[in-house]
Amino acid sequence: MSNRAWWIIGGVGVAFVAWMLLPWWATLLIVLAVVGAPVAGYLMLDPSQRRRLARIRERRQLGR
Repeated sequence: MSNRAWWIIGGVGVAFVAWMLLPWWATLLIVLAVVGAPVAGYLMLDPSQRRRLARIRERRQLGR
């Protein structure tokens, strides 16, 4: 199993525990913050940085 899969499984587990222990609105805020932080970071990149990131992602896919 890849490292990415382990991170996803762990994230789902933590979200489930938070859902059980915290009020629904607090869990929703945590999940939105975890998803929103990388999205906001990507949107703050200028177009040349986004192109560079896309090239890096493409190269990573070639080995599969």
